[in-house]
Amino acid sequence: MTRFALTIEYDGRPYMGWQRQSHGPSVQQALEEAVTRITGEEAAVHGAGRTDAGVHALAMRAHVDIAKSIAPFRLMEALNAQLRPAPVAVLACETVAEDWHARFSCLGRAYEYRIVNRRAPLTWDKGLAWQFARPLDAGAMHGAAQALVGRHDFTTFRSVHCQAESAVKTLDRLSVSRHGEEIVIEAAARSFLHHQVRSMVGCLVLVGTGKWSARDLKAALDAADRAALGLNAPPDGLYFVEARYP
Repeated sequence: MTRFALTIEYDGRPYMGWQRQSHGPSVQQALEEAVTRITGEEAAVHGAGRTDAGVHALAMRAHVDIAKSIAPFRLMEALNAQLRPAPVAVLACETVAEDWHARFSCLGRAYEYRIVNRRAPLTWDKGLAWQFARPLDAGAMHGAAQALVGRHDFTTFRSVHCQAESAVKTLDRLSVSRHGEEIVIEAAARSFLHHQVRSMVGCLVLVGTGKWSARDLKAALDAADRAALGLNAPPDGLYFVEARYP
């Protein structure tokens, strides 16, 4: 049995998320079915994270155990051939130690959220970014975001469906920058709660419009109450960008 580590890119629009679902297609299902067609084996593909419906990935990490003898490059090529025309691609494949685990060996995860700040509707980026018409002050958003960095109870920014044992997490980085009409929010932590990044982005947008102040954002955090959440951003602009390992 050989354990393979995969780096995967995908467009989340056609999927119910990374994890297998009974009510619709998932990225995990697409990969597992491709492995079965190649090897004849019923193999489980384990991801570094669980993205929601409509959320994308530039470099999701995953692993799969395969009994059949196959070289990493051949496996990558075969997976990509089987996945076409689905918007899922295996960017890299390598053998790893049998105790390496995409989720449990991961030391940190990073997400990026894209906002296109313009009045005109999206064409090329429809479903791949959040189009927000009102002007946003990226500097105010970045300044307010720093109150969320560090170890906090993030209950306010946690979905009611979150299955994590604790809402206490350490947010290592949360930055906001403008690049022309695009605003990019970058978040990094060892792990995130369900909807945490989207909820933080939604509240930062309220700061960017002037509806909320930095003090309002800090008060929402301190409330540790989902009812204090101002806005939950849509999944369109969210990307899993990195999983960090020893």
